Amino acid sequence: MTHDIFLLLGTNLGDRAGHLATARTALAARAGHLVNASALYETVAWGRTDQPDFLNQAIALSSSLEAHALLEVMLDIEQSLGRVRREHWGPRVIDIDLLLYSDHVIDTPTLQVPHPRMPLRRFALMPLAEIAGGVIHPVLHKKISELLAECPDQLAVKKL
Repeated sequence: MTHDIFLLLGTNLGDRAGHLATARTALAARAGHLVNASALYETVAWGRTDQPDFLNQAIALSSSLEAHALLEVMLDIEQSLGRVRREHWGPRVIDIDLLLYSDHVIDTPTLQVPHPRMPLRRFALMPLAEIAGGVIHPVLHKKISELLAECPDQLAVKKL
């Protein structure tokens, strides 16, 4: 069975655009077919603001991987690109978040889908709305474009 998967890629260290490109290539090679990718978006750090600005990008994959197997691939790609988890919301070479996994709702100790904080983060919703504005959030039953319009986060997100 093939699943429609939406991921958010983020980075705020080093060659940010290069890290996003490398992550996209690795995900397409190991996780499924790359269907679409948003433009790059720049935003100040969310949560912990005393760090460099982030570049973010949403991508759509078509994949036959089960959700937890996909998570393992994502974590392995992060590690291979030099991600070290030192502090919550700290600077990072790469971050790969699973936003949506078809219309599935997953709530386990290691994985929550849809991403629980996605509706509160403009930096996630803007690139996602670019490639999946009409997709329905499986818990909130609203289009991604509607969630963006209602998003309480007022951080500036700039399309590059």
